Amino acid sequence: MFGFNEEQIAWFGLTIGVGAFMLYMIFIVAQLAWEAKAGKFGTFVLFLALAFGMVGFIAKGIIQWIIDK
Repeated sequence: MFGFNEEQIAWFGLTIGVGAFMLYMIFIVAQLAWEAKAGKFGTFVLFLALAFGMVGFIAKGIIQWIIDK
């Protein structure tokens, strides 16, 4: 499709697509914290829980990059 093979499309979806989804999730959590009037500590806890998932995804990418070197 458009000159790309399946591997390139999958790479794009997993890196760019999931990265964009993570940015959207940050917006959702910020909106949730603001509407719920969570305060500083509540907002910190919400973002901390979100950050654990993001750190895992980023670590996976870094580990794959190191192994492929």
